Amino acid sequence: MTDREQYTPGPASGAQVRKDGEKWALILVRELRHPPEKVWQALTDPAHLREWAPFDADGSLGTAGHAVKLTTVGAPTPLVSETTVTRADAPSVNAAERVGVLEYNWGGNDIRWELETLGGGTRLTLWHNIDRRFIAMGAAGWHICFDVLERSLAGEPIGRIVGPDAMKIGGWQRLHAEYAKQFGIETPSW
Repeated sequence: MTDREQYTPGPASGAQVRKDGEKWALILVRELRHPPEKVWQALTDPAHLREWAPFDADGSLGTAGHAVKLTTVGAPTPLVSETTVTRADAPSVNAAERVGVLEYNWGGNDIRWELETLGGGTRLTLWHNIDRRFIAMGAAGWHICFDVLERSLAGEPIGRIVGPDAMKIGGWQRLHAEYAKQFGIETPSW
């Protein structure tokens, strides 16, 4: 049995929802065992994104003002979003507080990544504006992406698990239901 076949997501954790006017923001926090510079590369480099992210990028997300096409992976019909990176402040090795911020839009939703030094690792925070109806599903999906990211950074890749493939993973329905309960949202009957 491969590591991917043995993978089951842990319990729902590190997530919250905030309402800002008419928009809802899903906020996920994960503590990673890897330095901010390594995490930054995984968030911005197309080859690294292909290991874990729910989209492919045709260029680097590491430069503000850079136009990039993001193609959603696993969607029944390809969803291609043209975006411009609005902020790309890479964490600096020389700074006492290595903090990085990355912002862009994906499929009409704002994405913001914050990287903070945490011991020898990184506290990674994702802010994702998302339709409230899909917020628990989004939390479960990003939870799995973060698990895959952690394994990829550790040199133990299990391959990207997104879209319909994520929903087939053992533990998906439990994870989705846990986030829905946490956020006070009804889960759809499958």
